[in-house]
Amino acid sequence: MNDTLRRALFEAQLSEADLAARLGVDPKTAQRWLDGRLPYARYRDQLARLLGLDEGEIWPEVRAAGRSLPAEFAAAYPRRDLISQEAWLSMFAGAQSEINVLAYSAGFLVGDARFLGILADKGDQGQKVAVALGDPDRLDLTRAGSEEDDEEALSDSMAASIDRIRPLVASEQVQLRVHDVLLYNSIYRVDNQVLVNQHLHGIASARAPVYHLLNADQGEMFNFYLASFDRVWSDAMPAVR
Repeated sequence: MNDTLRRALFEAQLSEADLAARLGVDPKTAQRWLDGRLPYARYRDQLARLLGLDEGEIWPEVRAAGRSLPAEFAAAYPRRDLISQEAWLSMFAGAQSEINVLAYSAGFLVGDARFLGILADKGDQGQKVAVALGDPDRLDLTRAGSEEDDEEALSDSMAASIDRIRPLVASEQVQLRVHDVLLYNSIYRVDNQVLVNQHLHGIASARAPVYHLLNADQGEMFNFYLASFDRVWSDAMPAVR
């Protein structure tokens, strides 16, 4: 929840409906911003101007972007754990057409029943939901950077995530494949935005940086990560029972 934004609206005597009307967005979009979802850069600028505040006051997690940064670079977070669980869930809940997940276990999400519910709902709506997780039987755990403390914990985490998603595969709501790739990052894509969680040797994923990218015109970075997901997905194997 973005308490600063809510307080600023209250002080400006503006309602959620007023905010949506001023910026020309759906009221549900305005509600997601208040719940903690990060608006696109153009809306952050308009909001800051409307409320007479600096962008950094409303969204401290947003790194001030210099002109040299690509237009598709929306934000950078020093650590994944600075992004609230509600913000992650809000992003996935806002999907309109496609969700892609590439990770070893994505345990912080897959272990949350609300996340699985979102995937099920999106699959029921006909959206493409593709999840690629590490294969505990094939992955070289001695080389895999992990969000766990040791090889056994990582293996257990991957197996647990696979088991949690299997019912959604059985009901044809989610496509699940397992890979044996040494990942340099985890990729969480929703439509035209992607969060990239870096993998750093000796650093748990929750304490590693996250880049938030948008599919901007003539952008390259977003498409690079999409191509990386597609490559791993094409080589991965369907998860078997």
